[in-house]
Amino acid sequence: MKLMLEWFAFIEVYYLKRNKILLRRPMNFKIIFVFVLLTAGEIYPQEFIPIWQENKMPNSIGMKLDEIILNDRITQVSIPGIYAFFTSPEENKGCAVLICPGGGYQRLAYNISGFQIAKWFNTIGVTAFVLNYRLPTSPDLIEKHLAPLQDAQRAIRLIRANSDEWKIDPNKIGIMGTSAGGHLASTLATHNVDVSTVGDSIDNFLFHPNFQILISPVITMNQFTHSGSKNFLLGENPSEELIKKYSNELNVSSSTPPAFIVHAVNDNAVSINNSLIYHKALIDNNISASLHVFPQGGHSISLRNNPGSTNLWTTLCEMWMVEMGFIQ
Repeated sequence: MKLMLEWFAFIEVYYLKRNKILLRRPMNFKIIFVFVLLTAGEIYPQEFIPIWQENKMPNSIGMKLDEIILNDRITQVSIPGIYAFFTSPEENKGCAVLICPGGGYQRLAYNISGFQIAKWFNTIGVTAFVLNYRLPTSPDLIEKHLAPLQDAQRAIRLIRANSDEWKIDPNKIGIMGTSAGGHLASTLATHNVDVSTVGDSIDNFLFHPNFQILISPVITMNQFTHSGSKNFLLGENPSEELIKKYSNELNVSSSTPPAFIVHAVNDNAVSINNSLIYHKALIDNNISASLHVFPQGGHSISLRNNPGSTNLWTTLCEMWMVEMGFIQ
């Protein structure tokens, strides 16, 4: 991992009690702390990898923040990075997915919309990374709306930079997101402006994903928006320019990657119209898009234990990835 070792700010992570506080502090050791899957149903990654070199994180005033996790929700991010879930060499199909947890841009539901899904990807031979991205609520930010996208762009670049080491095809790296994480994922998929360049070797790698997987996504900042996500990302009185910029149905282009989208008709938190208008924009721009609308599931579509036919979404997703050539 020579490329990573050039700039990693190494860390130690202690998991205290279940659903309590995750405490992360800087380390001077020249190693990466390696995790194991714990008992009692807990799911943990094999590594946490910071995405920014120390003191070179953009859009920061340099504050040292504590990282706070309570009840499986991160409410303040200390060190942006990726939690890595690697497949075994025998199962590795050369594909990777960066997962953006949801939480309305005010928290990260890292377990249910991150770790659990990452382990499912492992079962189908896909390497997964869960993004620990800065929230717009952070007091350390200069431009609050930019931070999540900056972290997502950098994470994709980092994965591509290490694709040889991790046995990943650099042309088979996708983005996934649930709810507000779906907004971040679709923002990465539709925005072509580079906001994550910092002048190091990682800048040389592309930040565009090769595919997108969206579950109950927030897409628009217009009529059908999720007001909480909009307010936390853009503020209570955003300009029309900012609203248009982050209404991702308006930013689809010929360079937008193919999409797999899942939504429930009875979602009372994020209107299904988000997925419908995004799907139409994709089709109008000749982008392959597979939309699956289920009658039940509300805003709680998860890895398993979904009502009725909604439980089929993972099977359909795997079949779509095979059909599109991302896994064999």
